[in-house]
Amino acid sequence: MYLEISNPMDYHVGLYIRLSKEDENEGPSESVNNQKSMLEEFVRQHRLSVFDTYVDDGWSGTNFDRPDFQRMIADIEARKVNMVITKDLSRLGRDYILTGHYMERYFPEHRVRYISLLDGIDTGVDSTANDITPFRAIMNDMYAKDISKKIASVKHDKQRKGLFIGGKPVYGYKMHPTEKNKIVIDPEVAPVVRRIFGMALSGMSCRQIAARLNEEHVPTPATYANLPVANPGPYTGLWSSERISDMLQNETYIGNMVQGRSRKINYKTKKCIRQQPKDWVVVAGTHEPLIDRETFDKVRRLVDSRKHTRSRTYDFLLKGLIFCHECGYPLAVLNRKNAKGEDVLYFVCRTYQRFTKAGVCTCHSIKEQVVTQAVVEKVQEVCWRYLHPEQLLPIAQQEIAKAQAEAEHEKEITALKAKIESLSAHLDQVYLDKLSGLLDEADFQRVYRKVKTERMAAEQRLSQIDRPDFSLEEQDSLAKKLVERFLTTAPTNREVLVSLLERVELTEEKEVILHFRFRELEKQA
Repeated sequence: MYLEISNPMDYHVGLYIRLSKEDENEGPSESVNNQKSMLEEFVRQHRLSVFDTYVDDGWSGTNFDRPDFQRMIADIEARKVNMVITKDLSRLGRDYILTGHYMERYFPEHRVRYISLLDGIDTGVDSTANDITPFRAIMNDMYAKDISKKIASVKHDKQRKGLFIGGKPVYGYKMHPTEKNKIVIDPEVAPVVRRIFGMALSGMSCRQIAARLNEEHVPTPATYANLPVANPGPYTGLWSSERISDMLQNETYIGNMVQGRSRKINYKTKKCIRQQPKDWVVVAGTHEPLIDRETFDKVRRLVDSRKHTRSRTYDFLLKGLIFCHECGYPLAVLNRKNAKGEDVLYFVCRTYQRFTKAGVCTCHSIKEQVVTQAVVEKVQEVCWRYLHPEQLLPIAQQEIAKAQAEAEHEKEITALKAKIESLSAHLDQVYLDKLSGLLDEADFQRVYRKVKTERMAAEQRLSQIDRPDFSLEEQDSLAKKLVERFLTTAPTNREVLVSLLERVELTEEKEVILHFRFRELEKQA
C-alpha cells in the first residue's frame, strides 16, 4: 500500500497519538494502545528510528493547543523530528483549516514528511491520496461539528432539567458528595455569603463590602477554589465591587439553578461570550437556598437603586431614588462650598447639565438636605397614618421577650456551661489527689462538698434560665418605646426607604412627589 522508504536512516520519527472522549465511543479500535501498536508495527517493518512518541489522551481534535502536540512541534523546531506518523488524518486534527495549514504549509516548510496510515497519505511521494486530503479534512471537520451539536444539545437538555453541569459551583456551594449534577451548601464559606448579603442590607455599597473583606483578608472565591490565574496582576486575590455585585444578584443563592450565562462562539474555539439575562437558563427550586427570597429582593432593589447614579463620590439617603419630574432622568448631585467653607450637596437635573444650551430642561437646583428632609417627613406622616402603634405593640412585646431570652442570656449560658465543666474537672482532680495521698480524708470531704455544692447551684441555674421571668411593666414600656422609635426613625433608614419608595420626583417648582411601591401607601399619601 505504501511505497518503500528508500532511506530510513535519514528520518527521526515522531509517532503522534490522540484520543478524545468522542473517539472512545467509536470502539476499542481508537484506543491509545491500538494506535501505538499500529504505528510501531509500521516503523518496525520500514526500519525507521523513533525519536519519541507523543500522546494526547482526552483532547479534542478541534483544539491544537494540546500538550504533547505542542511538544512535538517544539521538537520539529529544534530539528529533532523530521517525520510525523499518525493512524489517520483525524488523529492529527479535525479542524480542516489548521489541519491543512500543518500539512500544506508547516510540514513542508520545516522539511517534515507526514504519513497517515489508514488514509494512505504520504507527503514524501506524489499520489492521488494526497490530492484528496483537503476533502478528508473537511469531512473530519464536519464530524467534529456534528458531535459538538449533539453534546451541546445534551448539555442544554440537562440545564433545562435543573442539573448542574459546570466545573465549579458558585461560591457558597459545592458538589453533592453522592448525587451527580447536584449542588449542596458549602458550610465553610456559606457564612461569608450570608454576611455579604447582610452588609448589603445594612446599606453598604459593593465597593465598601469588598474593601471590608479585603481588610479582613477573607479569601476570594477564586482563591478558595484554587483556580489558576492566567495573568496575575496587582489586584489578584482581592475582592472587587463587580464580584460582590454579581453575587448579590445571583439567583443561585435562593435555590434557583442559573446556567447558560456564557456560550462558546463555536466548536473551534474556547472563547466564550456573555449572554443577556433573558437568555440564561433558570430553573427554580433545584437546591437548598442560602438566602431567603425577601432578603434577596431587598438587596437587589438596593443594588439596582445605585445603578441610576453615575457618581460614586457622595453617599446620600435618596441615592438612586431621586428623578426629575419633567424629563424623567435621574438627578445628579454636585458639591459646593458655602460661605463657611462647608461642603453642601445640591441636586441638579442631569439633562439640563448635558444639554444646557438646547434648553431641554431646567436646572432644578436645590439643596440635597432640603429634599431629603421633605421626603423623610412625608414618609413619617404616611407611616403614622397607615401603621397604628397599638397594632405594632404585641409584635414588639413578643420580639423583646424573644430577644431577651436568646440574646441577653446567651453569654450567661456559655459561662455556666464552662463553669460546670471546670468544677467537674476540679472534682476529678481532688479525687485523684486523695488516691495519691496528697489529701487526707478530712480535707478531701471538705473540698469535695464545697465544689459539689457550687456545681449543683450552677446546674440548677442553667436548668431555670430557659424560663425568663421579666416584669410585664418593663416589657410594655420598652415595647412602646420601640414602636415609637421605629415609626420615627424608619424613614431615615435607607433599607426601609428603598422597600417603600419606587421613586421620588422633583418638579421645576421644587415640589417633591413620592411614588410608593404599595397602593395602600399611595392612598395614604
